[in-house]
Amino acid sequence: MRPLIRAVVLGLVGYVAGAWLTVAVRGGSPSDDVAVVFGFILGLIGWLMGIGVWNAWAREWFGLPAKPDQATGWKRYFTFNTDHKVIGIQYLVTFIAILLLGGAMALVMRMELARPGQDFLTLDAYNKLMSMHGILMVATAVAGVLGAFGNYLVPLMIGARDMAFPRVNALSFWLIPPVAIGLLSAPLLGSFDTGWTAYPPLSVVNQGGQVLFILAVTTFGLSSILGGLNIVTTVATMRAPGMTWGRLPIFVWGAFCASILSLLVTQFFAASLILILLDRVAGTTFFGAAAGGDPLLYQHMFWFYSHPAVYIMVLPAFGVMLEIITHLARKPLFAYKAVVAGFWGIVGLSTIVWAHHMFTSGMAEQLHAPFMALTEAISIPTGLVFLGALGTLWQGKLQSKTPLWLAFGWLFNFAIGGITGIYLADVATDIHLQDTYFVVAHFHYTIVGGTIFALIAGSYFWFPKITGRMYNERLGKIFAVWLTVGFNLVFIPLFWLGVNGLNRRVADYPEFYAGPNAFASVAAYILGAGFLLYAGNLLWSARRGPAAGPNPWNARTLEWQLPSPPPEHNFPLLPEVVGHPYDYGVPGSVHAAQEAAEGGEE
Repeated sequence: MRPLIRAVVLGLVGYVAGAWLTVAVRGGSPSDDVAVVFGFILGLIGWLMGIGVWNAWAREWFGLPAKPDQATGWKRYFTFNTDHKVIGIQYLVTFIAILLLGGAMALVMRMELARPGQDFLTLDAYNKLMSMHGILMVATAVAGVLGAFGNYLVPLMIGARDMAFPRVNALSFWLIPPVAIGLLSAPLLGSFDTGWTAYPPLSVVNQGGQVLFILAVTTFGLSSILGGLNIVTTVATMRAPGMTWGRLPIFVWGAFCASILSLLVTQFFAASLILILLDRVAGTTFFGAAAGGDPLLYQHMFWFYSHPAVYIMVLPAFGVMLEIITHLARKPLFAYKAVVAGFWGIVGLSTIVWAHHMFTSGMAEQLHAPFMALTEAISIPTGLVFLGALGTLWQGKLQSKTPLWLAFGWLFNFAIGGITGIYLADVATDIHLQDTYFVVAHFHYTIVGGTIFALIAGSYFWFPKITGRMYNERLGKIFAVWLTVGFNLVFIPLFWLGVNGLNRRVADYPEFYAGPNAFASVAAYILGAGFLLYAGNLLWSARRGPAAGPNPWNARTLEWQLPSPPPEHNFPLLPEVVGHPYDYGVPGSVHAAQEAAEGGEE
């Protein structure tokens, strides 16, 4: 805990020093936008140096020997630890906590929306709460699955001993706490009320909490870029002997493709936010129409990242669910090559469909048809993934386990999200449905129903590997049903509200919409209560659950061939891969040779 305490102290000292130094040079107040910018930058540097970047890394820049922290046991999770498995658990616990916090905010919003009128929140407070909920949940979807399982599993699955850049990997995680602190501190400066999209001109003129939003989200983007770089390099250069591209586990393909997208597009969101920051603090007018700027420029830059970001969220989730389905159906992954091709098709198409979010924004009308066609075309590679899941389940020897129950719920949600997305990709229907609760429902079916379900299912499936213990199966199945039914009870009524014209991001509404809103609010509290069962089951099982053994699912991929939890450097000798990871039912087939092969890159 000492490095964490040191990081907090140095972070606070850095923030105060940066803010007051700015005031001393240019006058004004410590809450001015410029002071907040320099305070955040110095605070971030202080935090990183305190948590261990100085001792484990920066000392070498000055010719001094590194002094990495040697903490063991639970203390290593609060240090600058470079073990990819420790980092994966740090991501998993952090984003489950953020998920629960964002969900609690959603319950407060549903309390206000339970009936017409203002009961608990002012209109301004509702907008700020909605904005905070949105960005926290989007961050969870972007980094939860890829950060947690990408870090923990990719080296294990490809037969590597760690990530390609272990210290960069630790840095990518320790950038995350300042992001959360910055966002949750925004109310001290008036918070932000732009939603998670931060559209100008509102984001240029609203209160100072918007500056913390910009700085935090830009830092989060840096973390995503570093994490993506690490996964791409690790998969490209550190596969075990015999681990050809055609033998990669499907989750590795999902993480690899998502990481390529992250490297390609994340900087565009950061650039758009930096331009807003310059409009606020430097007097530029990139988005001020009265001075020759163009607010649509921001939307183009924002959505050029934020639509591919949906697939940065979803591609690793596809990999998680297909791993679960394949292993628990005891069948080879149906159309493995077609599914991989679908992943690559999504990568290619997702970068050229962004403007379907702008059909009603004033964008040039001649662009409507091309973007509509391209957006609808992405359903083809996505459909290959869906058919791969269905084909694997067909006539499989299904094991009735919690992760598979969640996979069935995911398939239903994925289908609903995909079908309803077609209406928002079509110009004619989008004009009617845009900015309504139909969009809210579709987005939640895609992100929560697709990505968050995968995060939860993966936490059950790999729980034995991570902890060495089994969760309570009966409680797991109860929660799987609870989550699937509760989620659909909350969000199906929102489709009706949207079709009938109820605008999203509004705290009050006419009496006509009262019934479905009340139903959704009651269902939301039932759904929220289910997460108490989820958290309780995993927390209790981590300490008291029965021993799991190395391979409770009798699965073939490499992580299940190691002890649970795996040792620090994974493999004493690198394994030699001799077969496909999913050749269930193929006589004499093995994925890796029984005797490990010496050599190979670490």
